[in-house]
Amino acid sequence: MPTNSLKNDRELLTREKVPLMLAALFLAFVLLVGPAFAGTDTTFDSAFTKFSGYLEGSGGKVISLLALVGGLVALASGQFRLNQVAVPVGVAIGVSTGIPIVTSAVTAII
Repeated sequence: MPTNSLKNDRELLTREKVPLMLAALFLAFVLLVGPAFAGTDTTFDSAFTKFSGYLEGSGGKVISLLALVGGLVALASGQFRLNQVAVPVGVAIGVSTGIPIVTSAVTAII
């Protein structure tokens, strides 16, 4: 019995049937794929507005201030390392200008 099913599987994938199978696959793809419209989805607009407003407003200032204070505390430990200055400055720049840059980049791509 297993040899017959194996033989039937081999007959299904013969070289002569490949164009017919590709045509059926293409037809199914054309009929079943719905239209996609970039930029029309508004699922996460309210969350994006809330978080971007938070980061661009007082929340971003608090995050920047905490990062800078953390860097100053690390510097006060007595050992100077570049990451103690670079990381807080990077966080402050990223929080203050990151949202508009990412938004414009995504808008340009879509």
